[in-house]
Amino acid sequence: MTEEKKPNRKERRAARAEGNLDTTGFLRIADSFIDLANRHNHTVNATQLHMALMFASARYSAYVGKTVLDVDDHEAFVKQMTGEFQDFLRQHLADDGLARPE
Repeated sequence: MTEEKKPNRKERRAARAEGNLDTTGFLRIADSFIDLANRHNHTVNATQLHMALMFASARYSAYVGKTVLDVDDHEAFVKQMTGEFQDFLRQHLADDGLARPE
């Protein structure tokens, strides 16, 4: 079994310059969306905000599927995306650190 080589700092910077995200970059972007949602939550009901975020995610996913990935089989893409969403949702629901703010 070969061990996968981790990219060094120069390689990580080059990847980011090409628009590729490492784990840290991925989490930073996700956190920026969560921070934006938290700011909106001061004036918008959480359940309505939740639906707006899901709508926006679906809209952007459809854009990527149709215009960037040029998927032919829309139903297969929907199945893949909903499966990934379910995995993310289950992971976060199991997170004991996810709690209501005090």
